[in-house]
Amino acid sequence: MDYNLTYITLDGYVEVYKYRYLYFVIMFTAYILIICSNSMIVHLICCHRNLHEPMYIYIAALLLNSLVYSTTVYPKILIDFLSEKQVISYPVCLFQWFTYYTLGGSEFWLLSVMAYDRYVSICKPLQYPLIMNKTKVTGFLALAWLVPFCQTIVPAGINANKKLCHFIFKGIMCNSLVYRLHCVTSRALNIYGLFVFVNLVILPVLFILFTYSRIFIITYRSGREVRKKALQTCLPHLLVLINFSCFSVYDVLLLRMETEFSKTVRFIMTLQVILYHPLFNPIIYGLKMTEISKHLKRLFCPAGMI
Repeated sequence: MDYNLTYITLDGYVEVYKYRYLYFVIMFTAYILIICSNSMIVHLICCHRNLHEPMYIYIAALLLNSLVYSTTVYPKILIDFLSEKQVISYPVCLFQWFTYYTLGGSEFWLLSVMAYDRYVSICKPLQYPLIMNKTKVTGFLALAWLVPFCQTIVPAGINANKKLCHFIFKGIMCNSLVYRLHCVTSRALNIYGLFVFVNLVILPVLFILFTYSRIFIITYRSGREVRKKALQTCLPHLLVLINFSCFSVYDVLLLRMETEFSKTVRFIMTLQVILYHPLFNPIIYGLKMTEISKHLKRLFCPAGMI
């Protein structure tokens, strides 16, 4: 197949000719906010030694995920808003798909590692420095990025050689609906996709729920201060997990089950997926994590800290 001549029409935009400049301003503003807010917290974590702890390192990795993800999605969407035709080449579409699901999978794995970190910190505080040493932190980070990468690159490579019979994509970015462009749907690829979904989403979510249930059971029997510490550090992670899980269920399951949505509903849901999570993370961690919040206050209100 000559990819240079293979372009897909993105048919998910709603009245783009009428509202193109409004869409552009909203999304450009959101993109700048995402870059600034996520980069700011990553910078604070890198610069302050008291934030060089496993929990904050994992938060920085999570926010870096949001930055990379947004950079693979937003520039193309901004160009589409100002273009006469909303098209994407098939190789770029596959790259967008690959990046989207690799980073999505690593997000769940990072959240599961963060849950384990909180479990060790709260339930085994004396063993925490030994268990969560530099080597293990580095290893967990490598696993969180490499496992999703290795598992999603397989279908990406197979899809690259698939023959296309359909050239209209019902969306504004390449997601799990890419398989509908193919002439023949592969049963083996669908089964493998289910395996990847279980491995990258279901198992990490079950592990997170199990870990936090253990934390809450143990802290319930402890003193009030322990419960307060547990709630303070675990709540932001749970909020991020719930937010990301809801959009993942919509994107992966409902779309692949071929549930028919109107174009407007698909457009709104896709915008929520690419807007809420990258903006939601830095706000939650910036406001709810005490140490990060302190450094943010010092940064924006230096006179008040003197």
